[in-house]
Amino acid sequence: MLVQSSYIQRCASISYTLIKYIMIALPMCVLVYNSNALAFSSLPDFFSCNFILLGLGLNNRPQPTSADNKPTLIGQSEDISILREMIKRVAPSLAPVFIAGASGTGKELVARMIRDQGPRRDKPFVAVNCGAIPNELMESEFFGHVKGAFTSAHSDKPGLFRAASGGTLFLDEIAELPIAMQVKLLRAIQEKAVKPIGSDKEVKVDVRLLSASHQPLSELVTEGLFREDLFYRIHVIDIYVPTLAQHPEDIPALAQHILTKLTPMVPHLTPKLTDAALAALREYSFPGNVRELENILERALTLSEDGIIKDTDLELQTIKPLQQAPYVTHTTSPLTEHLFAREYEIVLDALHRHQWNRTQTAKALGISPRALRYRMKKLGL
Repeated sequence: MLVQSSYIQRCASISYTLIKYIMIALPMCVLVYNSNALAFSSLPDFFSCNFILLGLGLNNRPQPTSADNKPTLIGQSEDISILREMIKRVAPSLAPVFIAGASGTGKELVARMIRDQGPRRDKPFVAVNCGAIPNELMESEFFGHVKGAFTSAHSDKPGLFRAASGGTLFLDEIAELPIAMQVKLLRAIQEKAVKPIGSDKEVKVDVRLLSASHQPLSELVTEGLFREDLFYRIHVIDIYVPTLAQHPEDIPALAQHILTKLTPMVPHLTPKLTDAALAALREYSFPGNVRELENILERALTLSEDGIIKDTDLELQTIKPLQQAPYVTHTTSPLTEHLFAREYEIVLDALHRHQWNRTQTAKALGISPRALRYRMKKLGL
């Protein structure tokens, strides 16, 4: 009896340990997908299915929130006041909304505010960056598939449209969709139904569609890179999100809000900007907009003493010209180092000239957007 009791205790202990590791592993899988859609796509369909059913978005960046923990716009400038009023007007409707604006301005934040102020505030909000999904996986990600539809389809997968059914689907960087996928997306919007891969039946879906892009869709339509019929389907109402350079008077409030969010980085200290640092921020052009402001303040707070951020901590002068490329080690040859630095300067200069619009930058450099993304990653940009 003692032997049997000991055996049962060991089994119970092993079972507890396995359950504990599973509970740890599942959130990690979700985190991987939040930060990188490509990494998650190789995981088993079981996890993918559960991820989509949870209705989580692809962007894991914290959004500005109000006291009641709802997404909100920071600032009282005329541009932000107009944007806030526009969101209030379009939120009650279920009409498709297209959100235009440069990278880093907060287009997903605007999408979340539209959802939170509308009739579907308590329903799923599914956000997807269209440029982050490989072409060969797009149809499966959007419309789902049935078990056995292809080699790695080990179980049914609902897809993003069905995950968002009853709620809101936000398609960020919609201009990145290839023409073939635009045709299928148009049909799904028109018919309000999707056909999973491997199925001969359509499934009805009910989503409020929000989309966004930093690229001018009307110009892409003229160039034949974006379908005109899809343009009119998603462009019923359009909202423009201003660049940070267009409302510099909001920089102090934004900076304070960001520093408050970063407070856990410096326990027992109250982050603060000196007058000189605040003046330097107001004079800076911010080609990367609010996202760049977040990165600058996070780095400056890390380098600061006692949480007091001086203008020298911001390193704006080194950010602006960026004459020297990072990540060049002393082990590289002089020629390799020179070529690396020269490539860095050329790519960075092109990015600044086109306000960090990657599509226009790639076009100016004579390379594809995918090649530009690879070079930016290699160069640390």
